[in-house]
Amino acid sequence: MAILTMREALNQALFEEMERDERVFLMGEEVALYHGAYKVSMGLLEKFGEKRVVDSPITENSFVGLGVGAANVGLRPIIEVMTFNFSILALDQIINNAAKLRYMSGGQFECPIVIRGPNGAGGALAAQHSQALEAQYVHCPGLKVVMPSTPGDAKGLLKAAIRDPDPVIFMESEKLYNYKGEVPEEEDYILPIGKAEVKHSGSDVTIVTYGRMYTHAILPALERLEGEEGLSVEVIDMRTLAPLDLDTVLESVAKTNRMVLVEESWPKASVGAWISEQVYRYGFDLLDAPIERVSHLDVPMPYAANLEAEIIPGPESVVDAVRKVCYL
Repeated sequence: MAILTMREALNQALFEEMERDERVFLMGEEVALYHGAYKVSMGLLEKFGEKRVVDSPITENSFVGLGVGAANVGLRPIIEVMTFNFSILALDQIINNAAKLRYMSGGQFECPIVIRGPNGAGGALAAQHSQALEAQYVHCPGLKVVMPSTPGDAKGLLKAAIRDPDPVIFMESEKLYNYKGEVPEEEDYILPIGKAEVKHSGSDVTIVTYGRMYTHAILPALERLEGEEGLSVEVIDMRTLAPLDLDTVLESVAKTNRMVLVEESWPKASVGAWISEQVYRYGFDLLDAPIERVSHLDVPMPYAANLEAEIIPGPESVVDAVRKVCYL
């Protein structure tokens, strides 16, 4: 195992896939000469040249559309949006073209495009730059949506996304780029899209989460829950939000009979709401308590760092939710 930051793991995935397949290219704002706003594309321009690492203007709808067209004619574009807040400008290309071309062409066109970049809070960046927008893309059929929480998952899932024949929305976290973790050193390390992982085994309560909440809220809460509270906690990292691995969640709930759902996004019509509805629909008799959901408060993100910390779920809110479902 190598110990890498999330940034380094993503860079490795990009490097390996571009070296493996000459059809793969990277395009986005500042990805070439500046090595990416978050330095994920460090060294790629020097290795692969300006035809495969391409700086774009600040025109998200245009360069995402260029990527969609390139995917239709046999290339494998990776389009970096500096932040998924800016992907709002490209929703027409993503939802009306990338997501629907295979279906509307009767399978004559594939769209193997990866649209990647940071999603969620960035740290005192205020309301327009701190939105967790995964529900926007999970809502649309035809898109696969991936949100890794660790460097190892990030590398294995990004390599899988680049090879996938369908459009993949690959949502990272700006606050995780420096987070370090184990990354397997095997020659071609790939993780399956659409498969959740039990990150921590337990028998009293199931916590379901994805993305940055695993490291930011769940891991710190585990120490208290299994120490002070004496609970045995199972943690499931969804890793992929579309397609959704409901089987792994239901298997865990069948064992623990309690569930807490933790996400960074707003509570209304969220991914957490969808997962909870599915568990109620297909696992209602497994539950000994109502599902507790922990999410971003239903307000725009404030600019002040101390208020941002109050808005986003943290360890205390996770502990409170677990205590509630366990009737403590």
